[in-house]
Amino acid sequence: MPPRLKVTRDDIVSAALDIVRENGENALNARAIASRLNCSTQPIFSNFASMEELDRAVIEAAYERYWLFLEDEVKSEKYPKYKAFGMAYIRFAREERELFRLLFMRDRTGEDTSPSADFEEAVRMIMSSNGTTKEQASLIHLELWTCVHGIAVMVATSFLSLDTELISRVLSDVYLGVRAKHLAETQG
Repeated sequence: MPPRLKVTRDDIVSAALDIVRENGENALNARAIASRLNCSTQPIFSNFASMEELDRAVIEAAYERYWLFLEDEVKSEKYPKYKAFGMAYIRFAREERELFRLLFMRDRTGEDTSPSADFEEAVRMIMSSNGTTKEQASLIHLELWTCVHGIAVMVATSFLSLDTELISRVLSDVYLGVRAKHLAETQG
């Protein structure tokens, strides 16, 4: 009899993430993961107390993938760092549609909705480059992020196809307009 292969927690999360990437969140279940790993469902429930715990691990892994998009876009130096965050978010929506839907288009009722690490970093960037207070920078970023999120949703759902250059131009125009409005209010 061949030796039994040990299915690890990482194996399970990786398989689950692939299932979501390929077929969406609704395709994720213990049987699909077991089939992908060529095993029974037993290792899944030995490593995770429930499907909810596994779902949280998959969301965490999806966020790690999203952070790689942010880091890559910033490292490319094609855009200023703040703009790179927005461009990466939209590129993630285009290239990882199902992960984008999982992270940014799900019902978050009952979840912690306090500002995320990327939100806080964006606020710091706005404060640093514009001399605004944290409250002003938070509002500026919220206004800009709603625009970025709207474009990303249109891209992720194939509602609208926009090329990268046009997206970049729109983000610059919106940033300059929102920034000018808030800086004028501060000075006026």
